[in-house]
Amino acid sequence: MTDPRHFLFLSSSCRSGGNTETLAQTAAAKLPASVRQTWLRHVDLPLPPFVDIRHSGDGTYPMPEGNGRVLLDATLAATDLVFVAPVYWYGLPADAKLYLDHWSGWMRLPGVDFRPRMAGKTMWAITMLSDRDTAQADPLLGCLQWTAKYLGMRWGGSLLGYGNKPGDVLVDEAALTRANTLFAA
Repeated sequence: MTDPRHFLFLSSSCRSGGNTETLAQTAAAKLPASVRQTWLRHVDLPLPPFVDIRHSGDGTYPMPEGNGRVLLDATLAATDLVFVAPVYWYGLPADAKLYLDHWSGWMRLPGVDFRPRMAGKTMWAITMLSDRDTAQADPLLGCLQWTAKYLGMRWGGSLLGYGNKPGDVLVDEAALTRANTLFAA
């Protein structure tokens, strides 16, 4: 039997195979085999700067092309969006924030119905900190939680790990243990 869930893992780490991706892969490995998984890295799908044209001309955004279209289609196809994003300067990495900025335009694409189609999806966050003070992840988590709320999405939860050098997450036993149950709910 096919599971209707489709998890989109969006990595915005600047380091391929880094601690955040390792932690996300550990959590994803616990999903049932019937759950579809798509993994995309923002560094492989760069987006142009977002230009706010809501109050210019007729305010109509063009349908994205190239990487923008790939990300739009993948976002709409998923039931669950997992931001795999290390804490950079207390917030989301620039690529992840730019992706969210483009949502402002996608909400205004004729015939796409972005906002109603996002409602009911579940948003998750998997992140790494290089400091033991987990409150430093609050701005990143707050951004995602408020985004989910604005669009009528569910907040699935977050997984925070500690690490600085590559491989540090492999000794964060608490984070690895939590990774085993993150998607169980």
